[in-house]
Amino acid sequence: MQKVIPFQLPEGERREAESEADETTPISSALRTLNLGAEGLAQLANEIAGPMAPAFDEAVRRLKAVTGRVIVTGIGKSGHVAQKIAATFASTGTPAFFVHPSEASHGDLGMITRSDIILALSWSGETVELKSIITYSRRFAVPLIAITSQANSALGEQADTLLLLPRVKEACPHGLAPTTSTTIQLAIGDSLAIALLDARGFTAHDFKIFHPGGSLGANLKYVADVMHPSDQLPLIGSGALMSEALVAMTEKSFGCVGVTDTKGKLLGVITDGDLRRHMGGKLLEAKVDDVMTAKPKTIAPTLLASAALELINSSRITALFVVEKQKPIGIVHVHDLLRLGVA
Repeated sequence: MQKVIPFQLPEGERREAESEADETTPISSALRTLNLGAEGLAQLANEIAGPMAPAFDEAVRRLKAVTGRVIVTGIGKSGHVAQKIAATFASTGTPAFFVHPSEASHGDLGMITRSDIILALSWSGETVELKSIITYSRRFAVPLIAITSQANSALGEQADTLLLLPRVKEACPHGLAPTTSTTIQLAIGDSLAIALLDARGFTAHDFKIFHPGGSLGANLKYVADVMHPSDQLPLIGSGALMSEALVAMTEKSFGCVGVTDTKGKLLGVITDGDLRRHMGGKLLEAKVDDVMTAKPKTIAPTLLASAALELINSSRITALFVVEKQKPIGIVHVHDLLRLGVA
């Protein structure tokens, strides 16, 4: 049997090839991708601050004024980005959904009404699948916002508002796989959504309506939603003995007791730390006023649960009294917040 000799480059060419291969490591490749992405975002920021500014303002005004929904569309990688943009719009108070261009020409155009607005993404602006949506928008006067890198493309020329993306270098060494281009598409979509959120005065309370579940939903709960009510509060009146205060602390199991005046206003708090600092033979006979920490940290029922946890952590305490007009109406313990998934 004839022996097969593997093909090998000449010695000099082989060493050169090996040297070039050594220069491209996973880390250097990743850094090139990230650096090109950062450069692309910087170019986009310059465009929005400069030539694109009037069009971007107009796009936000159009999106804010629409009485229907925002129809976001695109094909391929632009389509995936479009789906994320639609989801971001919807979660920030702007009714929006994604329509696949191919499905649009097979009946889904019926999902688009004259009160809607179309946001179409195509890097080249010549995506064949978008033709039916573009034609439909022109026929029924549905406003069309285009996000593309080609002003003289079919999409760019038909758009009512053109957001012209800068030409950027793809991270793919062959310049084929959409990488930097999809990064800036996503970035301009997020920029539109947040600009619209700001223009509408969308609040954390509004955000909570669309995000009731998971850790995000937990963070958006208010203190009033998670606090223990007034009938569970460890309270004792000013002038009482520490022996009574210890009983109240033990019964309620919050590791603290609040001291109130005759009008029910919170004067101070006694914690486990206060007990350690005043430990002695006469502790039980002492007055609560002599042991308590006066003017303690408190929170309002309208504070977000996430902010309450941040205050608890920064103050190195385990519980906070919730007050209204200086009177305790509830208490929040760090364990309650952690159980809810607030972090």
